[in-house]
Amino acid sequence: MPHADPKDVVRRFNLDVIERGDRAAFEALMLPSFVNRTAPPGAADGPESMWQTFDRVLRPALSDLRVEIHDQVAEGAKVTSRKTIRGRHTGTLLGVAATGRDVAIDVIDIVRVEDGRYAEHWGVNTLPAVLAGLRQG
Repeated sequence: MPHADPKDVVRRFNLDVIERGDRAAFEALMLPSFVNRTAPPGAADGPESMWQTFDRVLRPALSDLRVEIHDQVAEGAKVTSRKTIRGRHTGTLLGVAATGRDVAIDVIDIVRVEDGRYAEHWGVNTLPAVLAGLRQG
């Protein structure tokens, strides 16, 4: 995908990888040298750690998972997206037992796309606030 529009690459990642859990799409969209620049200190920051976040943390905890992209701005190879990840909390999410409640995680992320694939990622999200709300009941 060397000539792919970076915004299209990011939209495809959100739909195919985050929503659908498509491992083949993930492999096609991630450079082996990918670095998640906002991984927690001491945590893995490569492509597999990104897959684990979706495949082993979010998707098992949130049924009917979907991503709504509200805004996207691209400058050169970098794409900034403001989006919401939604789902029903039907499985354990980072130690919080299922509540059956609808959740919405607001996200702003920046992805640097190289040759039609993810090269770097920076992001902020409201997952800590969502977890606090789920714990309070």
